[in-house]
Amino acid sequence: MNAAVRRRLLRAAPAAVLLLAVGACSSDAQETTPAAPSSASVSRGQQDTTAPTPPSPSGSIAMDIRVTLDGRPVEATLNDSPPARDFAALLPLTLNLEDFHGIERVADLPRKLDTSGAPEPVAARAGDIAYYAPWGNLALFYRDGPATSADLLVLGHLDVSADQLGRATRITIEAAS
Repeated sequence: MNAAVRRRLLRAAPAAVLLLAVGACSSDAQETTPAAPSSASVSRGQQDTTAPTPPSPSGSIAMDIRVTLDGRPVEATLNDSPPARDFAALLPLTLNLEDFHGIERVADLPRKLDTSGAPEPVAARAGDIAYYAPWGNLALFYRDGPATSADLLVLGHLDVSADQLGRATRITIEAAS
């Protein structure tokens, strides 16, 4: 079993225990601070198809994506939620990132995502790729989020150090081939 598959299985284990398809878990119950909108620029290219990976222990199918942060490749996966599939339909994307509250990097998306059928909300964890629905922005958490919020949807996860993610200024996200 290769390292990437082991990492996906380890990330999915808490989700299976909590019966969540988003691959993250939380026990916090306080209100969250919303991700702020940013004035980040967006570049869109042609849409690629995403090849699903084998089912995870929670029964969901994770979608591998190619991500580069400031020109450096990092491993990343989207969960199999309807909002994550809608996000994948926007790919490829190149976004400028801005810091928000010292816990996340944010960027505007070209359009709002369809959040119908979204799984139960969970608090974002360091490395999570999330979508803040009221403002339509992407949030990349380099520290754990403060609490669960129905407005914040976890879309996937980045395998990257908090330090690298916290300093990132540009992200490119593409469908895996």
